[in-house]
Amino acid sequence: MKKAWLTLLVVVLYVLHQDFWFWRDARPLAFGFLPVGIFYHAIYTLAVSAVMWVLIREAWPAHLEEEVEQEMSLHQREEEDAR
Repeated sequence: MKKAWLTLLVVVLYVLHQDFWFWRDARPLAFGFLPVGIFYHAIYTLAVSAVMWVLIREAWPAHLEEEVEQEMSLHQREEEDAR
């Protein structure tokens, strides 16, 4: 279930990245000087960063790191035995 929600979150971000609604207009200006398209992408970038944090926290393949650590440990033992 968690995987489905994370996938849905990524799909929503993908759809939001297609911001065709701000392509032709620079107005309104955010904070009086920032075109709305750039402001949208600044906020979008923050949202993407947050989602990436969630993805790393919830869906990181930790088993791959464990395999590498086991291989490194085995390799270190072999080197110590060779000495």
